[in-house]
Amino acid sequence: MNEEVSLILDDAQDSMKKAIGHLESELTKIRAGKANPSMIDGLTVDYYGSPTQISQVANISVLDARTISIQPWEKNMLSPIERSILMANIGITPQNDGVQIRLFLPPLTEERRKELVKKSAAETEQAKIAIRNIRRDGIEQIKKLQKDGLSEDASKDAETAVQEFTDRHISLVEKYLATKEKEIMTV
Repeated sequence: MNEEVSLILDDAQDSMKKAIGHLESELTKIRAGKANPSMIDGLTVDYYGSPTQISQVANISVLDARTISIQPWEKNMLSPIERSILMANIGITPQNDGVQIRLFLPPLTEERRKELVKKSAAETEQAKIAIRNIRRDGIEQIKKLQKDGLSEDASKDAETAVQEFTDRHISLVEKYLATKEKEIMTV
């Protein structure tokens, strides 16, 4: 029975780490006034009939603190990349000069900064919900084991361990939000 409990605990902890990893990737996509190639991660372009990430068809680089350069390996990919960026609605208008696409990040207004903080808070709330759902599933599995013969003390210890994982990961989510909020609001 102990092996089953440790498997449940390991599974819960791994799932919570994955939720944190997902949160990290989502927060990097929210711009904080500085140019970052990860802002266009996940944007796809139609490449000969199949959706392909922009990073797979072009060289993406940061020219300065407010400019991203996208240089496609094939000239005919300029307009599809430009269209993809416009459709993504990331708040940046691409500038196409026939060779490369430049994304000039405008300085953030106070209102836009507050919107980005709200968006960050929404992402962290999703991560908290995921972590709480993982906790609930773990505790349900432990209770099923208790019905199948696991001692009450072992069950309580396992539930306490799941709660400790949850508390630790929720506080980590809070730290990520505080860091991102500070990064966004710094002028």
